[in-house]
Amino acid sequence: MSSTGDSESAESFDVIVVGGGPAGSSAATFVAMQGHRVLLLEKESFPRHQIGESLLPSTVHGICALLGVSDELHGAGFTRKRGGTFRWGSNSEPWSFDFALSEKFAGPTSFAYQVERMKFDQLLLDNARRKGVTVRERSAVRDVLEENGRVSGVRYEYQGGAEREARSRFVVDASGNQSRLQGRIGGQRRYSEFFQNIALYGYFEGGKRPPEPNSGNITCVAFESGWFWYIPLTDTLTSVGAVIRKECADRIRGDRDRALAAMIADCPLVSDYLSEAERVTTGPYGEVRVRKDYSYLHEDFWRPGMTLVGDSVGFIDPLFSSGVHLATFSALLAARSVNTVLRGELDEEECFAEYEARYRKEYQTFHDFLVGFYDVTRDEQQYFNDARRVTRDPSPGAEAFVGLVGGGASDDTALTSESYRDQRKRDLHRQSRDVHREGHRIQMQAAFGEPADDVPAVEGGLVVAGDGMHWARSPESAPV
Repeated sequence: MSSTGDSESAESFDVIVVGGGPAGSSAATFVAMQGHRVLLLEKESFPRHQIGESLLPSTVHGICALLGVSDELHGAGFTRKRGGTFRWGSNSEPWSFDFALSEKFAGPTSFAYQVERMKFDQLLLDNARRKGVTVRERSAVRDVLEENGRVSGVRYEYQGGAEREARSRFVVDASGNQSRLQGRIGGQRRYSEFFQNIALYGYFEGGKRPPEPNSGNITCVAFESGWFWYIPLTDTLTSVGAVIRKECADRIRGDRDRALAAMIADCPLVSDYLSEAERVTTGPYGEVRVRKDYSYLHEDFWRPGMTLVGDSVGFIDPLFSSGVHLATFSALLAARSVNTVLRGELDEEECFAEYEARYRKEYQTFHDFLVGFYDVTRDEQQYFNDARRVTRDPSPGAEAFVGLVGGGASDDTALTSESYRDQRKRDLHRQSRDVHREGHRIQMQAAFGEPADDVPAVEGGLVVAGDGMHWARSPESAPV
């Protein structure tokens, strides 16, 4: 729409972010940390319920470290997650993996957290405020403003009152899978023909825990109609969800409590874990909820003045807890693009093409691996080999699998452990003793941010600048 209000009376910001979940708060913070004026508008009042409670090491030790919330996160008392446990495939016994198996998450970073999203999302939003973001809750964005074909701000309703307008150079839509704005970007969502699942979930007190040292792991269990997640949020509280295939949707019609109980009865391992537990029936965890976990990816990621991040741009499947990882990774990529354009160094199209190329690659890697993983007639080694194939990782299969499901497939050094980067530096130094000095310098620049920390996602593309918050031209593509 075009503005009908008085443009001189509208507030002005560099960036407006719509949505205060992990994608929105991360994108807003990454931009505000560069000194830009950022307004974040959230339609609800925090804390609020949200699903997606199992994090990956790349989020905990990468994104959260960049955001400056490591101390708060580690002090929040969340359950430590060393890896994952599966009753899946042709093996009749549960099998587990540890994040420590991958060098990308070696040493002190070889864990993640199971989080109560009400607390985790509040932590990130409070951090955004501390970093200078203007946050307004109970502010529902109705539409974007346009001028000469470019998005130039938003129209929103503030705390149930009169409509307001705010102007900006960029609008970031992080309003989730039910976004009202994603259609304004152009194109449409493309849904996967393979992943069309429905999740039915609730919360239980008193559920059993897997044996140590895996008591904090997420447990995923295949059963006839789909699979279960079993997430230990605290010593006594457990998130339990059944992800069922579209053709089994009739199983959730009617009373949801009974439907969930019936599916638990069909899954011996989960039934045993909950044999002495009681479902929570009051408070924010007292409802049995349904969510369509359909996989989709938007055709277009951006238009002049606007971009999509988080579930607004895409969602895959909850099986490997990739939701928060992809949401915050997209926020980092988009923030690099916004920051670079605002600094006037590179043009908008080039910057957002880099965001899109890198996100599509990460999304497709998870998607392609999950297609094979849903074949429950195979064994762990076949799954591990699939991970090696889709990531093109020369590491042994089990290590490639952990690198992928830990969120490290992109090889963006912002997401992996310091020990991994240090080891790669030492390896490159050893390998380059007889290499020409300038060739070694370029190799180090491409790998470790001295000053450019990676290689382009596509030929002729951009690399990450030394500060990790902007794009730069690679030495090979820079004008002579």
